[in-house]
Amino acid sequence: MSSSNKSGSNRVNVPEAREALNRFKYEVANEIGVPLKQGYNGDLTSAENGYVGGYMVKKMIEAQEKEMAGRTGGR
Repeated sequence: MSSSNKSGSNRVNVPEAREALNRFKYEVANEIGVPLKQGYNGDLTSAENGYVGGYMVKKMIEAQEKEMAGRTGGR
């Protein structure tokens, strides 16, 4: 697969959201006790990194569900 055809998992589909997602990542890491820091984080385990990403997804899904419930709850 060529690098120009690669669908990297770190790609941000809405470039304007990049900084907000980065802040969210650090907030989540702090909340769950993972010592994520600016720059090099090679000392973290795969499990720690995966937990941060998984928890981010969980929180985004919860927020979307609440938003959807609010839109349909008024009928």
